Amino acid sequence: MKIVFAGTPEFSVGVLTALIDARHDIVGVYCQPDRPKGRGRIPTLCPVKVKALAHNLLVLQPESLKDESTQIELKNLNADIMVVVAYGQLLTKSILDTPKYGCLNIHASLLPRWRGAAPIQRAILAGDKTTGIGIMQMNEGLDTGDILLEKPCEITNTDTAQSLHDKLAILGADAIVEALKNLKDLSPTAQNKAGATYAKKLKKEEAWVDWTQSAVQISRQIRAFNPYPIAQTHASSDKFDTQVLRILSTSIIDNFRSKASKSPGGIIESTKGTCFVTTGDGLLSLETVQLAGKKALNIKDFSNAYQLTKLK
Repeated sequence: MKIVFAGTPEFSVGVLTALIDARHDIVGVYCQPDRPKGRGRIPTLCPVKVKALAHNLLVLQPESLKDESTQIELKNLNADIMVVVAYGQLLTKSILDTPKYGCLNIHASLLPRWRGAAPIQRAILAGDKTTGIGIMQMNEGLDTGDILLEKPCEITNTDTAQSLHDKLAILGADAIVEALKNLKDLSPTAQNKAGATYAKKLKKEEAWVDWTQSAVQISRQIRAFNPYPIAQTHASSDKFDTQVLRILSTSIIDNFRSKASKSPGGIIESTKGTCFVTTGDGLLSLETVQLAGKKALNIKDFSNAYQLTKLK
Protein backbone atom coordinates (compact mmCIF):
# COMPACT_ATOMS: atom_id res chain seq x y z
CA MET A 1 0.00 0.00 0.00
CA LYS A 2 1.00 3.61 -0.51
CA ILE A 3 1.31 4.90 3.04
CA VAL A 4 1.84 8.29 4.64
CA PHE A 5 3.31 7.83 8.11
CA ALA A 6 2.97 10.36 10.93
CA GLY A 7 4.91 9.96 14.18
CA THR A 8 7.60 11.68 16.21
CA PRO A 9 9.07 9.94 19.33
CA GLU A 10 10.91 6.66 19.84
CA PHE A 11 7.62 4.79 20.30
CA SER A 12 6.84 5.47 16.62
CA VAL A 13 10.14 4.22 15.22
CA GLY A 14 9.37 0.51 15.58
CA VAL A 15 6.11 0.97 13.71
CA LEU A 16 7.80 2.82 10.85
CA THR A 17 10.47 0.10 10.72
CA ALA A 18 7.81 -2.63 10.56
CA LEU A 19 6.06 -0.88 7.66
CA ILE A 20 9.36 -0.58 5.80
CA ASP A 21 10.18 -4.25 6.45
CA ALA A 22 6.71 -5.25 5.20
CA ARG A 23 7.61 -3.59 1.88
CA HIS A 24 4.88 -0.98 1.96
CA ASP A 25 5.49 2.10 -0.16
CA ILE A 26 6.12 4.92 2.34
CA VAL A 27 5.43 8.01 0.21
CA GLY A 28 5.92 10.53 3.02
CA VAL A 29 6.84 10.75 6.69
CA TYR A 30 5.35 13.52 8.83
CA CYS A 31 6.96 14.42 12.17
CA GLN A 32 7.21 17.45 14.42
CA PRO A 33 9.68 20.22 13.47
CA ASP A 34 13.20 20.01 14.88
CA ARG A 35 13.17 21.40 18.43
CA PRO A 36 16.05 22.97 20.41
CA LYS A 37 17.37 20.72 23.17
CA GLY A 38 20.13 20.64 25.74
CA ARG A 39 22.09 23.49 27.28
CA GLY A 40 23.15 24.74 23.87
CA ARG A 41 19.53 24.73 22.62
CA ILE A 42 20.65 23.03 19.42
CA PRO A 43 17.87 22.00 17.00
CA THR A 44 17.57 18.23 17.34
CA LEU A 45 16.12 15.65 14.97
CA CYS A 46 13.33 13.50 16.41
CA PRO A 47 13.78 9.69 16.34
CA VAL A 48 11.31 9.22 13.47
CA LYS A 49 13.12 11.74 11.28
CA VAL A 50 16.44 10.01 11.92
CA LYS A 51 14.93 6.67 10.88
CA ALA A 52 13.21 8.12 7.81
CA LEU A 53 16.35 9.84 6.54
CA ALA A 54 18.33 6.61 7.01
CA HIS A 55 15.92 4.99 4.53
CA ASN A 56 15.89 7.98 2.15
CA LEU A 57 12.22 8.67 2.79
CA LEU A 58 10.54 12.02 2.16
CA VAL A 59 10.30 13.90 5.48
CA LEU A 60 7.68 16.61 6.03
CA GLN A 61 7.66 18.78 9.19
CA PRO A 62 4.88 21.38 9.06
CA GLU A 63 4.18 23.42 12.17
CA SER A 64 0.49 22.82 11.51
CA LEU A 65 -1.61 20.59 9.26
CA LYS A 66 -4.30 23.27 9.01
CA ASP A 67 -2.51 25.30 6.32
CA GLU A 68 -4.00 24.94 2.84
CA SER A 69 -0.58 24.44 1.26
CA THR A 70 0.18 21.61 3.68
CA GLN A 71 -3.12 19.91 2.90
CA ILE A 72 -2.48 20.19 -0.84
CA GLU A 73 0.98 18.71 -0.32
CA LEU A 74 -0.56 15.72 1.50
CA LYS A 75 -3.20 15.25 -1.20
CA ASN A 76 -0.52 15.20 -3.90
CA LEU A 77 1.15 12.23 -2.19
CA ASN A 78 -1.89 10.22 -3.32
CA ALA A 79 -1.67 7.80 -0.38
CA ASP A 80 -3.96 4.84 0.19
CA ILE A 81 -3.83 5.31 3.94
CA MET A 82 -2.19 7.37 6.68
CA VAL A 83 -0.75 5.60 9.73
CA VAL A 84 -0.51 7.84 12.81
CA VAL A 85 1.33 6.94 16.02
CA ALA A 86 2.29 9.53 18.66
CA TYR A 87 2.52 12.26 16.04
CA GLY A 88 1.70 15.18 18.33
CA GLN A 89 -0.97 17.02 16.34
CA LEU A 90 -4.72 16.61 16.00
CA LEU A 91 -5.84 15.91 12.44
CA THR A 92 -8.61 17.98 10.87
CA LYS A 93 -11.49 16.38 8.96
CA SER A 94 -9.97 17.42 5.64
CA ILE A 95 -6.75 15.57 6.55
CA LEU A 96 -8.65 12.50 7.78
CA ASP A 97 -10.59 12.34 4.52
CA THR A 98 -7.59 12.76 2.21
CA PRO A 99 -6.21 9.18 2.00
CA LYS A 100 -8.34 6.56 0.21
CA TYR A 101 -8.87 4.49 3.37
CA GLY A 102 -8.59 7.35 5.85
CA CYS A 103 -6.21 7.43 8.81
CA LEU A 104 -5.34 4.67 11.26
CA ASN A 105 -4.02 5.43 14.73
CA ILE A 106 -1.97 3.13 16.95
CA HIS A 107 -2.84 3.90 20.56
CA ALA A 108 -1.03 2.49 23.60
CA SER A 109 -4.08 1.42 25.62
CA LEU A 110 -7.27 -0.59 25.28
CA LEU A 111 -9.68 2.18 24.37
CA PRO A 112 -11.77 3.86 25.62
CA ARG A 113 -9.60 3.56 28.75
CA TRP A 114 -6.76 6.09 28.77
CA ARG A 115 -7.50 8.25 25.79
CA GLY A 116 -4.96 11.05 25.51
CA ALA A 117 -1.29 11.85 25.91
CA ALA A 118 0.14 9.55 28.60
CA PRO A 119 -1.70 6.21 28.55
CA ILE A 120 1.31 4.11 29.55
CA GLN A 121 2.15 6.12 32.67
CA ARG A 122 -1.49 6.55 33.73
CA ALA A 123 -2.15 2.81 33.46
CA ILE A 124 0.76 2.06 35.82
CA LEU A 125 -0.26 4.82 38.24
CA ALA A 126 -3.80 3.46 38.40
CA GLY A 127 -2.58 -0.05 39.16
CA ASP A 128 -4.04 -1.54 35.98
CA LYS A 129 -3.12 -5.18 35.45
CA THR A 130 -3.70 -5.13 31.69
CA THR A 131 -3.28 -2.62 28.90
CA GLY A 132 -2.61 -3.09 25.21
CA ILE A 133 -2.54 -1.68 21.71
CA GLY A 134 -5.52 -0.51 19.71
CA ILE A 135 -5.66 0.10 15.96
CA MET A 136 -8.28 2.79 15.52
CA GLN A 137 -9.99 4.34 12.51
CA MET A 138 -9.45 8.00 13.30
CA ASN A 139 -12.19 10.61 13.51
CA GLU A 140 -12.13 14.25 14.64
CA GLY A 141 -12.28 13.42 18.36
CA LEU A 142 -9.42 12.68 20.74
CA ASP A 143 -8.92 8.90 20.45
CA THR A 144 -12.66 8.36 19.91
CA GLY A 145 -12.65 6.45 16.60
CA ASP A 146 -13.87 2.91 15.95
CA ILE A 147 -11.55 0.06 16.93
CA LEU A 148 -10.36 -2.27 14.15
CA LEU A 149 -7.93 -4.47 16.08
CA GLU A 150 -6.73 -4.87 19.68
CA LYS A 151 -3.79 -6.66 21.28
CA PRO A 152 -3.74 -6.99 25.11
CA CYS A 153 -0.57 -6.73 27.21
CA GLU A 154 -0.01 -7.63 30.88
CA ILE A 155 1.37 -4.99 33.24
CA THR A 156 3.66 -6.67 35.77
CA ASN A 157 4.49 -5.40 39.26
CA THR A 158 8.00 -4.52 38.06
CA ASP A 159 7.08 -2.76 34.79
CA THR A 160 8.30 0.81 34.45
CA ALA A 161 7.01 3.26 31.87
CA GLN A 162 10.10 2.38 29.82
CA SER A 163 9.69 -1.40 29.93
CA LEU A 164 5.96 -1.18 29.19
CA HIS A 165 6.67 1.31 26.40
CA ASP A 166 9.08 -1.18 24.82
CA LYS A 167 6.60 -4.07 25.01
CA LEU A 168 3.79 -1.98 23.53
CA ALA A 169 6.01 -0.59 20.76
CA ILE A 170 6.72 -4.15 19.55
CA LEU A 171 3.05 -5.08 19.89
CA GLY A 172 1.98 -1.98 17.99
CA ALA A 173 4.36 -2.65 15.11
CA ASP A 174 3.03 -6.19 14.73
CA ALA A 175 -0.58 -5.05 15.05
CA ILE A 176 -0.45 -2.39 12.31
CA VAL A 177 1.14 -4.81 9.84
CA GLU A 178 -1.61 -7.33 10.62
CA ALA A 179 -4.32 -4.67 10.33
CA LEU A 180 -3.11 -3.42 6.95
CA LYS A 181 -2.85 -6.98 5.62
CA ASN A 182 -6.46 -7.71 6.62
CA LEU A 183 -7.93 -4.22 6.32
CA LYS A 184 -10.91 -5.15 4.15
CA ASP A 185 -11.90 -7.98 6.51
CA LEU A 186 -11.78 -6.00 9.78
CA SER A 187 -15.07 -4.89 11.34
CA PRO A 188 -15.00 -1.47 13.05
CA THR A 189 -16.30 -1.54 16.63
CA ALA A 190 -17.58 1.63 18.27
CA GLN A 191 -16.05 2.52 21.63
CA ASN A 192 -18.14 2.29 24.79
CA LYS A 193 -18.32 5.92 25.89
CA ALA A 194 -19.26 4.91 29.44
CA GLY A 195 -15.82 3.39 30.02
CA ALA A 196 -13.81 6.39 28.82
CA THR A 197 -10.94 7.71 30.93
CA TYR A 198 -8.35 10.32 29.98
CA ALA A 199 -4.58 10.09 30.33
CA LYS A 200 -3.60 13.71 30.81
CA LYS A 201 -0.09 14.86 29.96
CA LEU A 202 2.53 14.36 32.68
CA LYS A 203 3.62 17.35 34.75
CA LYS A 204 6.95 17.55 36.54
CA GLU A 205 5.32 18.50 39.81
CA GLU A 206 3.59 15.11 39.86
CA ALA A 207 6.99 13.50 40.38
CA TRP A 208 7.32 14.65 44.01
CA VAL A 209 6.75 11.73 46.36
CA ASP A 210 4.24 12.08 49.19
CA TRP A 211 5.44 9.61 51.80
CA THR A 212 2.06 9.60 53.56
CA GLN A 213 0.72 7.61 50.61
CA SER A 214 0.92 3.82 50.71
CA ALA A 215 3.99 1.86 49.66
CA VAL A 216 1.95 0.39 46.80
CA GLN A 217 0.94 3.80 45.41
CA ILE A 218 4.44 5.27 45.75
CA SER A 219 5.90 2.22 44.02
CA ARG A 220 3.51 2.77 41.11
CA GLN A 221 4.52 6.44 40.95
CA ILE A 222 8.22 5.57 40.83
CA ARG A 223 7.68 2.99 38.09
CA ALA A 224 5.33 5.21 36.08
CA PHE A 225 7.74 8.17 36.11
CA ASN A 226 10.80 6.18 35.02
CA PRO A 227 12.40 7.32 32.69
CA TYR A 228 10.54 10.68 32.84
CA PRO A 229 10.16 12.83 34.84
CA ILE A 230 11.66 10.55 37.56
CA ALA A 231 10.14 10.45 41.05
CA GLN A 232 11.95 12.69 43.52
CA THR A 233 12.01 13.70 47.17
CA HIS A 234 13.89 15.97 49.56
CA ALA A 235 16.48 13.93 51.43
CA SER A 236 18.65 14.50 54.51
CA SER A 237 21.75 12.49 55.41
CA ASP A 238 24.80 12.41 57.64
CA LYS A 239 26.67 14.59 55.08
CA PHE A 240 24.04 17.08 53.86
CA ASP A 241 20.97 18.76 55.31
CA THR A 242 18.58 18.75 52.35
CA GLN A 243 19.10 17.76 48.74
CA VAL A 244 16.86 16.52 45.94
CA LEU A 245 17.06 12.75 45.63
CA ARG A 246 15.71 11.06 42.52
CA ILE A 247 14.31 7.56 43.03
CA LEU A 248 14.57 5.25 40.04
CA SER A 249 13.56 1.93 41.57
CA THR A 250 12.26 0.42 44.79
CA SER A 251 10.64 -2.76 46.02
CA ILE A 252 7.79 -3.22 48.51
CA ILE A 253 8.72 -4.91 51.78
CA ASP A 254 6.11 -7.29 53.16
CA ASN A 255 5.79 -8.55 56.73
CA PHE A 256 8.42 -6.20 58.20
CA ARG A 257 7.36 -4.95 61.61
CA SER A 258 10.53 -3.96 63.48
CA LYS A 259 10.88 -0.18 63.89
CA ALA A 260 8.05 0.33 61.43
CA SER A 261 6.40 2.86 63.78
CA LYS A 262 8.52 5.72 62.40
CA SER A 263 6.60 8.54 60.68
CA PRO A 264 6.30 8.47 56.86
CA GLY A 265 9.64 9.21 55.22
CA GLY A 266 11.56 7.75 58.14
CA ILE A 267 14.63 5.65 57.36
CA ILE A 268 15.18 2.11 58.61
CA GLU A 269 18.60 0.59 57.96
CA SER A 270 18.17 -3.17 58.35
CA THR A 271 21.58 -4.25 57.05
CA LYS A 272 24.53 -2.51 55.44
CA GLY A 273 23.62 -1.43 51.95
CA THR A 274 19.87 -1.77 52.53
CA CYS A 275 17.60 1.20 53.13
CA PHE A 276 13.93 0.85 54.10
CA VAL A 277 11.60 3.87 54.09
CA THR A 278 8.35 4.09 56.01
CA THR A 279 5.23 5.23 54.16
CA GLY A 280 1.64 5.90 55.11
CA ASP A 281 1.05 2.18 54.77
CA GLY A 282 3.97 -0.24 54.46
CA LEU A 283 7.67 -0.07 53.74
CA LEU A 284 9.67 0.55 50.59
CA SER A 285 13.22 -0.63 49.99
CA LEU A 286 15.25 1.86 47.98
CA GLU A 287 17.12 0.12 45.16
CA THR A 288 18.43 2.80 42.75
CA VAL A 289 18.77 6.49 43.63
CA GLN A 290 20.46 9.60 42.29
CA LEU A 291 21.43 12.88 43.89
CA ALA A 292 20.97 15.94 41.71
CA GLY A 293 24.03 16.33 39.47
CA LYS A 294 25.38 12.89 40.37
CA LYS A 295 25.30 9.45 38.78
CA ALA A 296 22.53 6.99 39.54
CA LEU A 297 23.73 4.40 42.07
CA ASN A 298 22.40 1.20 43.56
CA ILE A 299 21.57 1.65 47.23
CA LYS A 300 24.60 -0.35 48.41
CA ASP A 301 27.05 1.96 46.63
CA PHE A 302 25.07 5.03 47.64
CA SER A 303 25.08 3.94 51.30
CA ASN A 304 28.86 3.64 51.25
CA ALA A 305 29.00 7.40 50.70
CA TYR A 306 25.85 8.66 52.46
CA GLN A 307 23.62 7.49 55.31
CA LEU A 308 20.11 8.79 54.69
CA THR A 309 18.26 10.01 57.78
CA LYS A 310 14.94 11.35 56.46
CA LEU A 311 12.92 11.75 53.24
CA LYS A 312 10.20 14.34 52.91
